[in-house]
Amino acid sequence: MLLLKVPIARFIWHDVFASAVVFLVALPLSMGIAIASGVPMEKAVSVGLVTAIIGGLVVGPLSGSPLQVSGPAAGLTVMVVDFIQKYGFETLGIIVMIGGLVQIVAGLFRLGPVFRAVSPALIQGMLAGIGVLIFASQFHVMVDDIPPGTGKEFGGILNLWLIPAAVFKGVTEPAHRPAAVIGLLTIAILSLWAALAPKALRLVPAALLGVVAATAATSSFDLDVRYVPVPERLLDAARAPRLADLDALRDIGVWLAGLSLAFVASAESLLTATAADSLQRHAVRTGYNRELIAQGTGNILCGLLNVLPVTGVIVRTSANVMAGARTRLSSFLHGAWILLFVLLLPQLLSMIPVAALAAILVYTGAKLVKVDFAKDLWRQDRIETLVFGVTFAGVVGFDLLTGILLGVGVSLARLVYTFSHLAIRVEKNDTSRFVHMFLDGAATFIRLPRFAGALEEIPPGYDAHIHLGRLTYIDHACLTMLIDWGKNFEAAGGRLHLDRDILHRLFEEQASPSANAT
Repeated sequence: MLLLKVPIARFIWHDVFASAVVFLVALPLSMGIAIASGVPMEKAVSVGLVTAIIGGLVVGPLSGSPLQVSGPAAGLTVMVVDFIQKYGFETLGIIVMIGGLVQIVAGLFRLGPVFRAVSPALIQGMLAGIGVLIFASQFHVMVDDIPPGTGKEFGGILNLWLIPAAVFKGVTEPAHRPAAVIGLLTIAILSLWAALAPKALRLVPAALLGVVAATAATSSFDLDVRYVPVPERLLDAARAPRLADLDALRDIGVWLAGLSLAFVASAESLLTATAADSLQRHAVRTGYNRELIAQGTGNILCGLLNVLPVTGVIVRTSANVMAGARTRLSSFLHGAWILLFVLLLPQLLSMIPVAALAAILVYTGAKLVKVDFAKDLWRQDRIETLVFGVTFAGVVGFDLLTGILLGVGVSLARLVYTFSHLAIRVEKNDTSRFVHMFLDGAATFIRLPRFAGALEEIPPGYDAHIHLGRLTYIDHACLTMLIDWGKNFEAAGGRLHLDRDILHRLFEEQASPSANAT
């Protein structure tokens, strides 16, 4: 009996330690993400932390991915900003509830694996675009300024274009210089810690060190910067939607917003869960449908409290795995630690400079732009690179949903091309009376007339070898036509050679009864 208790106690210790690490990572990020998401400043701290608490206490125990940690995510900030600007902060809860309901329905109908079929190029293009927008907007916040593109058309491009103006203000204007110094200090700590941290201390979150150092610097030198506004009771910002807020359900745009939120949040959560599976060897693999239901449940509660949407977060999840978590207990406990901190030590939050949180998001946004991924993609698949580029440009130039739709459009166009493209090359030798036909691509009904015409041009009485090695697909219509043509060709004195093994591979057990295998 004692032997059974030892590993259980060891697992609990691993989870307690990992939860403390994740708590320290999640605390500054949750507040910064809420500010970047366009939540009114006086409510941002409460909204971000309540979302993190729900991600730990509610989604954690239900999750289909035992070691995944959920909470407010940088990947959804651009979408949430757009929702708040279009429909108002009071309607955000309605949109989040719709998204959560869609996720639960998708999980019940076992659609979890479908979300994993999204092209990695599209996801990375989306994240890169989000990263640029976060970087551009938070760079201005980092110098205690308001992003100039807020609420304007092409606001992301405007924020990016005017970054030199933010640099100028941070260098020359006394009202912005202290915040700029704090921002640079925070980014320097994040960068240096990632590169130079001793192995024994790498689990200490760089974001926490940056915030602590920035807070200490502002207090020691009494710098004139903006601080995080903290209400007397942090949980007061969470409230259920009022009856008047339900009028938003008459707007089709609100329903479309909920659907788009469900798609993006689900894709991000399931991709993060897949990444968690690849990082760990202790827990069971992800149950994707269960994960969708867990995320949906969390988002319905987030909607009822009118806070940010919750999703699986790669930064917190990887920190959880690397800290040695073994079970769902670590995710649950990280939410409990945040709740205790909010209840017992809220006054510490009011000492944090806004510039430090903005600097963390500037650094995070830059890290979302994975240049190496784009380079590798260019070498491997130019069309997928186009998917990446179009999605990225759409997110930055227009909005998140437009970028995703453009990326999906290019992916579908590529799919249509792949299943409609068939190159046919014929080499005929009249002396030996032999014909070689090389097929490259997909033989579908769309190309059946051209395929049939090429076969009919083979003279009767010749030996014909149809090469199928570069054929990626053949449908029933083309296979039936090939079989019928082969029968007639051999009946007229010709001899047909087909690669029977390739036909078996392409069309399972169906093969031409008239063909002579070569």
